Amino acid sequence: MVTLENAKKLRELIRFIERKLGVLEDGEMACCGVTMAQCHALVEIGRAGSISLTDLATLLDLDNSTMSRTVNNLVNKKLVDRRVDPTNRRYVTIKLMPDGMKSFNEIESKMESYFLQILRAIPDDKHEQVLESLQLLLKAISETECCT
Repeated sequence: MVTLENAKKLRELIRFIERKLGVLEDGEMACCGVTMAQCHALVEIGRAGSISLTDLATLLDLDNSTMSRTVNNLVNKKLVDRRVDPTNRRYVTIKLMPDGMKSFNEIESKMESYFLQILRAIPDDKHEQVLESLQLLLKAISETECCT
């Protein structure tokens, strides 16, 4: 049964999870020497190999102007290369440069280790329950509008 009390508990738990995961940190050193937004962008670019600015913005649930600023900062740090399509100047493709690939691999390695530690702190017989619950939570969040 849905109650206001449980909704408040859910809100507080998510707020604490956000804090523990460093979501509120916006400093340059928040994630392996880059901001959290840049970290997420590097991971998605690295996993895709090459991706359009529009697709990256959609994937990260950011507007194009915010994504463009984030990518500009990564270009300035020589972590990504941005290419404009010669046939369509509005189509921009982004790829990791060698230092970006190094950062991507470092982030992936550190995050794998971090989340393995988290799983080790959870009883083995609860792993599937936690993963299923997080999938249900993500689905519910995706289907619900906030502050509208």
